[in-house]
Formats: sequence, C-alpha cells, structure tokens
Amino acid sequence: MHDPLRTTRLALAVLTVSGWIGVAPALAQSRAETLRYVTGGVVNTLDPVMLGGTPEATALSTSTYDRLLRFGRKPAGNGTFVFDYDRIEGELAERYDVSPDGLTITLHLRPTATWQDGSPVTADDVKWSLDRAVSAPSMSKAQVGTGSLTSPDQFRRVDDHTVQIRLERADRLALPNLATTYLPMYNSKLAKQHATAEDPWAGAWLKDHTASGGAYRVQSFEPGKQVVLVRNDRWANGPRPAFARVILQTIPEATTRANLIERGDADLSIGLQGEDLKALERSSAVRVAATPMPTGFGALIFNTQKAPFDQPLVRQALALALPYDGLFGAALDGRGARLYGASWTGEPPTADFPQPLPLRTDLALARTKLAEAGYPNGFATTLAYSVSRAAFADPAASLIQEAFGKIGVAVKIDKMADAQFAAAVTDKTLPMLLERSLALFPSTEYFFRIFMSGPSRWNFSSWKNAEVDALLPQARYEPDQAKYDALARKLIGIAADQVPMAMIWKPSYDVVMNKSITGFTTWYNYYPDLRDLRRE
Repeated sequence: MHDPLRTTRLALAVLTVSGWIGVAPALAQSRAETLRYVTGGVVNTLDPVMLGGTPEATALSTSTYDRLLRFGRKPAGNGTFVFDYDRIEGELAERYDVSPDGLTITLHLRPTATWQDGSPVTADDVKWSLDRAVSAPSMSKAQVGTGSLTSPDQFRRVDDHTVQIRLERADRLALPNLATTYLPMYNSKLAKQHATAEDPWAGAWLKDHTASGGAYRVQSFEPGKQVVLVRNDRWANGPRPAFARVILQTIPEATTRANLIERGDADLSIGLQGEDLKALERSSAVRVAATPMPTGFGALIFNTQKAPFDQPLVRQALALALPYDGLFGAALDGRGARLYGASWTGEPPTADFPQPLPLRTDLALARTKLAEAGYPNGFATTLAYSVSRAAFADPAASLIQEAFGKIGVAVKIDKMADAQFAAAVTDKTLPMLLERSLALFPSTEYFFRIFMSGPSRWNFSSWKNAEVDALLPQARYEPDQAKYDALARKLIGIAADQVPMAMIWKPSYDVVMNKSITGFTTWYNYYPDLRDLRRE
C-alpha cells in the first residue's frame, strides 16, 4: 500500500543526507528551466575518457563536450526516440566528405564555433584532440582503433577550419567512431596550459576541469555526489537546449529515486527495476518508456573450448532444450525483445544483428542430437553467473536446470561473487554461463569481432571458427553495402548453426520521467543526452 507520508519523510531524509538541499540556488530556478536527473551511478571525473572513469562520467560529456559528428535519431514508437546509426550528421563539423575510395574523410568545421571561454575553435584544436585520442592513456585509444584511427600521422590540418583523416583501408567504423563520446574535442590552448612533461595531455587537470565548447558548462562538481550544469548560451552546434540548468545527483537507493520521481522532486532516472518499476508504471504521476536495447543481448553461453561444449551437436541439443518463452517471461517479465523463434533457415533475410535466430524448444530432437554426440545418457555440468546478474539469472538458471534435466543433463548452479566471476570469465574457465552485454554499435561485423572471435575477454564462448575469422576482415573493409550485407548474413547463419551461445533476449532500456518531459532518446551508450530533453 502506498504511504504518502512515508514517501515524504524518506525523500526529505535523502535530500538532507545527499546534499540536495545544499543546492538551494539551483533549486531556486523556475521549474521550467531546471532539469533534475537522479542516478544510481556516480560521476567521478570531468574528463570523458579518463581510464577508470565511470559510464556516467563519459555520458555526461555529451552535454559538456562536442564531437566532430553525431548520430541522428528516429521515433521509437513509444513517445521517445532511438539513435539512428545509419544517419551521421555534423556537430562541431558542419559537414564532412568521404572520398570515393573511402580512404579520406574531410571535416569542415563550423566557422563560428567557439570554446566556452569565447576563443575560436580551430583545426589545430581538432588535430590535438585527435592526436590525444590515439596517443594518451585513455579509454579513447582502444575504441577509436576499432575504426582504424590509430596514429597522429593520419590527421592533417588543411586550413584553420578543415581537417583531413587518412585511412589505410576504408574502415566502415571510422565515421561512427567520430560520433561517439570516446572522441571529444578539446580546447587545446587551454589544456596545454595545464600540461606537464610527465602529463603532456593534461589528464590530471582535466579530471576536475573542462576545456570544452559543449552545450553546457560545469558550474559545480562534487565527485561521486553531484554535478550542476548551466547552459552555454554561445553554443550553436545543434538545437539550443531547453533547460537553463541541470542538476545531476547520485542517489544510490533505487527506491528513493523512484519516490523522488513520483513526488515530482526529480524529473528523470534510469536503471530502476523490479517492484519500483512496476509501481511507477501504475502511477499517474510519471511516464515509463521501455525500449528494447538495439545492441544488447542476454544469453546462455557455452565454453566452446571445453568438452563436451566443443561439439556443435551438444550445443545444438542444449539450445533445443531451452524453454524460451518461460525464460523470457521469468527473467525479464516479458520486457525487451525476443532473440529466438525466427522461421528462417540457412541465412537470415536481413543483415541486422542482434536479431531473432531460429532457436526453438524441441526436446525429442535435443535427445537425438545428444545421442549423436555420444551422450545418450546426458552428462553433468555447471552453470555460473554473478551476483549482480541475480535479478534475471536466478529465475533463468532454475528453468534451465529443470529443462536440461529432462534430457539427462544435470546442472549445478554456481552464483559467484562479481570479482570471482569476472576473473573466471577472463580466464575462460567456466563451462556455461549466463551473461548479458551490449555492443557500442549495431554493426554485425563489429558485434562478431567483439563477441564471437579472437582472444578477447568479451568472446565469452571462446569461439574459434575459421570461416568467421576469414569473413570478418572482408566485412570490415567492404565499402559496398550490398556486398557487406551478404557477408553479414553469412556470419549470422554460421552462428545460428553452430550456437556458441543461445541468445534469448534483448534487455529493455527503461527510463522513468516526469510526465512533462519529452524528447528522450535511447542512445548507443544507453545514457541520456541532456540536450534532447524538453518540458511541456
């Protein structure tokens, strides 16, 4: 039963303890002009790409820093938007050109663009920022390398407002990487004033300061607690943000965040789950928007380098034993999207991924395949997952244990401490695991490169397939879309047949908003871009 007095007391206690009341000047702003965003995570740095920076810190930079390019967006069908990977627009660059051979990207900067200190943005600043991305110890280096951006020698100043990027091969991910939070543009003159011989890229100073030209300026920053932003009214590199001020505050307790939204004391939160989310969906005071994560997946993963999972027949048999609808309902309450039940055979009709695969429940066929693999009486194994995944993995593991028992496979469930599980995943010692993850881009080649090839930690199944390994570089550097799509469909068909992991669902991305908030967009990084939001 809802107790409004209890909710009020709890909210007031949190306001006092967490320091919300301490931002009284910010709260004095009119309701229409101030956005209050509460999160369970923390912002621990103002440098978007600092090693050890939190996802919340990197995401915040969409509002404080510009990138050269940005993704477009399209309606999601639930009153919100979702990013459009196939539409890349200018941000700090007003436009870009790609040479016919795909080897040269020319970026034309906005001639009127300025940094937040009022100085003009120049090609020298962009060159320094690109050099920093591929040279400094940061999160940028590995990510932009996925698009063949690896050396300062690739970046050339043409004139004050033009920069060229040269590629050795026409990489399909070069442009998308220019649009991500991992490639912010810095005011190089300001940053270099705080560089040292030991720290030539000013990382220490940028941790607590900004050298940016973004839509919002940082008014105050309390690491791990709160950030207050004020609109940069000079900014003209996109639509003017509606809110003059944004308060981003860490509230670790999910129930408290839910209460703050329901009371109208906060406007936006993500990451709420379970009963809190269900209660808010019934509330008339808030709006809950759910969007299946375009690049996300949850799966039962087999270690393909350990017997008996090194046999495709065994993996196929276990995939046929899974109770897919039961898993989707019990683990996710039916939220998100199914990644099973497709009717195609051989290769899919589209090149998109993740997409539903032709996975279904057929216990008779499962037993037949186990017998063909040499296990007519089944075998014993272990299914592992981390404590942090318990919300979906507890019910899923129980259903899997029961289902596999019907074909003679005895499953021991091992719920592990997060650190222990992470080490075991890295060391590739687990025979089976339940996990969820996501790719940054909805690119089939990129997904397979990360999750289904090579020695990477993220190749959870340790899958090695010679045909896949040969197709991936072809797809990565294929400029012709039709030829790329053909390669992508072939990759998907191989994975559907060999089943290194049984993909079951796309998780739901749930955002809770005050009813007056509009414009929310599900971005590739699954964090809000504060510039999108409006109050109606």
